[in-house]
Amino acid sequence: MNMEEHDAKPYYFGITLAGNNSNFKLFHDEIFLKQDSIMVAEPLKTFGFNLGLLANVRLSEFFDLRLNPQLLFASKNLYYKENYPSRETVKNIESILVSFPIQVKFKSDRIGNMRVYTIAGLKYDYDLASNARARRAEDLVKIRAGDYGYELGAGFEFYFESFIFSPEFKISNGIGNVHVKDKNLRYSNVIDKLQSRMIVFSIHLEG
Repeated sequence: MNMEEHDAKPYYFGITLAGNNSNFKLFHDEIFLKQDSIMVAEPLKTFGFNLGLLANVRLSEFFDLRLNPQLLFASKNLYYKENYPSRETVKNIESILVSFPIQVKFKSDRIGNMRVYTIAGLKYDYDLASNARARRAEDLVKIRAGDYGYELGAGFEFYFESFIFSPEFKISNGIGNVHVKDKNLRYSNVIDKLQSRMIVFSIHLEG
């Protein structure tokens, strides 16, 4: 067995490399049904990537506390189809997120040089590219800088001679409304709420 002494460590660190598939959950405003200009407003899924650090604290034989701050590059685009004038428009909403998740990790018994684990936790995201304070523009959709939500996931730990290789899938969903409503913006006033949605595949390299 590789790294037999590792399971007794009170804490250890690592790095995270990840890809994400992100979009919004969109709730239409009642204005959307009353007007006849914008006929379709819906989110699009896009891909991005994450870079992060990892700190793992041992709580018991089967439970750990994990901190995994990350820098995320993502786009959550919105698709519009209009009648007057007749056209299709994609609003590209780019985000550079600083994410601060705290998670509880439940891990199985070690089977040779492998084990399975699940995670659950909460997160706070801050969007460095937020346009919430931008000046009014006809084609703008304003997004708040701060967001909070929950994360659920599962992964595997593979023990090598000098490091642990951990592939992981998780969902990372926002709970709050990140849309800054403005009745004077035509692409914004048909939207009531926007909530962030993200599926993340991560590779953790742990020491």
